[in-house]
Amino acid sequence: GDLLKHIGITLAETFGSFFLVASISLLVAILLWWNTTLSEIFEPYFVILNSLPKSAMAPIFIVWLGNNMKAIIITAISVAIFGMIINIYTGFLEIDKEKIILIKTLGGTKKDILKKLILPGSKQIIISNMKVNIGLCLVGVIIGEFLAADKGLGYLIIYGSQVFKMTYVSMSIVILCIISTVLFKLVDVIEKMFRD
Repeated sequence: GDLLKHIGITLAETFGSFFLVASISLLVAILLWWNTTLSEIFEPYFVILNSLPKSAMAPIFIVWLGNNMKAIIITAISVAIFGMIINIYTGFLEIDKEKIILIKTLGGTKKDILKKLILPGSKQIIISNMKVNIGLCLVGVIIGEFLAADKGLGYLIIYGSQVFKMTYVSMSIVILCIISTVLFKLVDVIEKMFRD
């Protein structure tokens, strides 16, 4: 009878972490593009952090933040954020240099280059990353729920496996497949809106 509550909690955690990943990644990528010194300092760290196994980091977040929803959302963010920052920043750097020179020649500032060229030119890369990261956020939420939850689909999977109720496990997995498909299609619709 509590199935809808478990689905709702997993979805809320997924949407919360996805929104934070998308907004923070975009802001950090803009900062790295804006300041080359910052990018030289932080880019290697982002690459290293992206390669770390996030399931190993989840227990650390739980010790730091406690056994709660905050730890689950931070785990989900850690799964997706570093890759998205690197990809968006790389996309910014791939913008045609001649167009940047043209804007500078016509008296444009760095702010004009960002607003008129970098962000519109990287729209496709940002949305493509969002498509991947909505799924990664869901994976991160499930990892967090495995370790630090008493509600949610991840909790149901762990609970079902512990008490040998395979119906709980298989049902939760099927629901997760449906949710990930719907979330992917949702971002796909957003992509089509921006393309048109």
